[in-house]
Amino acid sequence: MTEILLEVKNLVTEFSIEGESVKAVNNISFTLNKGETIGIVGESGSGKSVTSLSMMRLIPNPPGKITGGEILFHDSQGVVNLCSVPEKEMQKYRGNKIAMIFQEPMTSLNPVFTCGDQVMEAIILHQKLSKKESKEKTIALFQQVLLPRPEAIFNSYPHQLSGGQKQRVMIAMAMSCQPAILIADEPTTALDVTVQKTILELMQELQLKNNMGIVFITHDLGVIAELADRVLVMHKG
Repeated sequence: MTEILLEVKNLVTEFSIEGESVKAVNNISFTLNKGETIGIVGESGSGKSVTSLSMMRLIPNPPGKITGGEILFHDSQGVVNLCSVPEKEMQKYRGNKIAMIFQEPMTSLNPVFTCGDQVMEAIILHQKLSKKESKEKTIALFQQVLLPRPEAIFNSYPHQLSGGQKQRVMIAMAMSCQPAILIADEPTTALDVTVQKTILELMQELQLKNNMGIVFITHDLGVIAELADRVLVMHKG
């Protein structure tokens, strides 16, 4: 029996640019089930990333906002419309129940904090663990994402790591709260083919382990053919 995790119903996200309104996402609907991977493909500017940011409620306002539809998240407590919950309540879901791996790890990781501190912060915030427990959990996550010398990487700054290592730190951070849904926005575009393969295998392993739903955004149809159970093709929103 398939268990629904997320229902996106008639979602509309608009941006107002120089007094004109542009529908970056125009009336799209789909569902995501537990343990399933949905691929979202389309050319640049088709609305893929705006869809993922809308699901996380991370659309910069102004100029953008969700103007229609529902994003229904199903969990053991019931069904919540993420479009209408207050921002303070949304923080309970963002990063905790729904996590995201961004396209460019260098802009997502803070250059002035060590990688370990950044992952620990997410764990302390959502899981209310002590500093010692959070550190142990972070190092265990670094091992899980196959980072070499996890203790050394814990104390390293982002600029001291390679692209593939930074992306693994991002995955560790996204997985730190064992989310029900992982949104991956072109997470392997900047990586070479061998590192890309390892990262994709890693995501599939973590998915199996946690029965997680994945929304995978890319323009690489080869990656989608390997990963996705279903594919959505976007064009002009």
